Amino acid sequence: MGSSRVYMGNLPFSVDEVQLRTLCETEGRKIKEVRIISDPETGRPRGFAFVEFMTEADAQSCIADLNNKSFGGRTLTVNEARARENRGGGGGGGGQGGGFRDRGDRGGDRGGDRGDRGFGGDRRGGGRGPRR
Repeated sequence: MGSSRVYMGNLPFSVDEVQLRTLCETEGRKIKEVRIISDPETGRPRGFAFVEFMTEADAQSCIADLNNKSFGGRTLTVNEARARENRGGGGGGGGQGGGFRDRGDRGGDRGGDRGDRGFGGDRRGGGRGPRR
């Protein structure tokens, strides 16, 4: 394994740090840190956490005891926490956005005069004049 850090998934959204510590500290295991992950926009829990134990043996014991066990009406997923993957920086553009794109061989000009659709230059339609 090589790590004393454990991933705990499928947690009830109502779980708090005290409940998680109580669950994990059974059998005399010692915890260094508990991090319940929440959504940055809403602040609500996302249903998973990371627990760091004092020793690798405590982490292994927690995985063996709690993986696939029921807690708060949910079946827990407990395994070794992997190092966070480098996901690159930020969003980025990609794609071509919206608007008109050349459709290749789909036949560009479909004929017909598209100038007389009755818009009168104002796309709000109906020739109603300015809004009041």
